[in-house]
Amino acid sequence: MLNLLLLGTSGCHLCEEAQQIIASCSLDGNKIIIEELDIAEQEHYQSEFALFIPVLYHPDSSKRLNWPFDAEHVHEFMAHI
Repeated sequence: MLNLLLLGTSGCHLCEEAQQIIASCSLDGNKIIIEELDIAEQEHYQSEFALFIPVLYHPDSSKRLNWPFDAEHVHEFMAHI
């Protein structure tokens, strides 16, 4: 099971776009869980990620995919985790 975080914030139109891109990637069959986190509610993520949201983040390896990204970038990111 691969656990990823989608870091963003409420009301962020780029974060909503990132959610749509990730949803279009059909990752469900790959045993991937993507948890959406609002960094406004997570102080420990604010200093590192606030200027880069939305960010697809793999906390176990600290690898991240900063915005802007598309479906091809998401698949490439997943292949290298």
